[in-house]
Amino acid sequence: MSTHNVFPLEELNLRLSNVRFEMNKANIDGIVITIPENIYYLTELDHWGFFACHLLIVPREGEMVLVCRAMERITVENQVKNARFFGHADYEDPADYVVSALSELGLMRSRIGMEKSSLFLTAKLSESIQAKTPNVEWQDTSSLVSELRLVKSNLEMEYVRKAAKAADAGMISAINTIREGASDYEVCAECSRAMILAGSEYPGFGPFVRPTSRLGEEHTTWRGEIFKNGEAVFLEIAASYRKYQAPMGRLVYVGNAPPDTEKSVQLAIDGMKAINNAIIPGAKAGDVYDAWREVAIKGGLKNYERHHCGYLVSIGFPPSWTGGSMVTALAPNSKLKLKVGMTFHTHSWFTNTDCVDYFISNTSLLTNNGCEVLTSQTPETLQIK
Repeated sequence: MSTHNVFPLEELNLRLSNVRFEMNKANIDGIVITIPENIYYLTELDHWGFFACHLLIVPREGEMVLVCRAMERITVENQVKNARFFGHADYEDPADYVVSALSELGLMRSRIGMEKSSLFLTAKLSESIQAKTPNVEWQDTSSLVSELRLVKSNLEMEYVRKAAKAADAGMISAINTIREGASDYEVCAECSRAMILAGSEYPGFGPFVRPTSRLGEEHTTWRGEIFKNGEAVFLEIAASYRKYQAPMGRLVYVGNAPPDTEKSVQLAIDGMKAINNAIIPGAKAGDVYDAWREVAIKGGLKNYERHHCGYLVSIGFPPSWTGGSMVTALAPNSKLKLKVGMTFHTHSWFTNTDCVDYFISNTSLLTNNGCEVLTSQTPETLQIK
């Protein structure tokens, strides 16, 4: 019996039933799942072994099969309640084990889906599987399970709340560590320490910490720089609980802030309020972007556009907290319908504009009562350290 117990068996069974319902609608007989978040969602397998071959075969009926390296057997036996394990040696072709599983499941002459957009499905493995199954009609089902994960159960919502609490602890610690002469090493160390002690597991990304000179570098982080008086320090972090991610961000000034910074702060706060007010059941993701964009226009930034003002978050394994290889964004013109149980990383982001740089982001949850900001303990107001 598993000692892991992240999800009750009833919840895992319901998820599998929902996946099979979608498989039936798509007229496919099986699906090869290659996205680690989706494998975890259906089996609660939680390890870093996904860097190598890591596949879950889901038939329309019968037991699921995990195909992984043989050395992962103990982890799988300890954690997984609902799938058989096919373990291959490192010198063997994992495709042979996939073919063996498909044969045992009676799927060698079927229509089978594969998650082709996964970061962890190599071209070599995909080609080998397809070459060895000439009578299988392969379909791309990259979004089938991922879309089901967007709406969370009550238990999943509780996990996100715990992650958000830890994220707030890390952010407050990071802000309080910033000072003239401090290094980004110190800030990241104290941030990570506080998050872990508040209950966080490893997040999808490590903390992003950047000074003014690298403010526009979207995905770079600490590297031993010393903060100087008058600099802006960009902080974007996430905590994780049972793999559910809770990102947030703030911009902090060292020593003093430029003139008119308060105007930018209010603009960002107003933008975040507009986002929160627009996140309601039945709204479209594009409506949320439009609400934020209207604040920018009224603030005098008529030509300022961003690729989105946030995105959905869920289960996340490294190297991302977005929940897989795709970003489901609050983007211009998006028709995605918002539903109760969705969680978001919302951005009110004004950098490299005609106003002073400022930025805030939060993790929020859509409830029956509207948008609930979960990372609510860290001030959104101007922070000068």
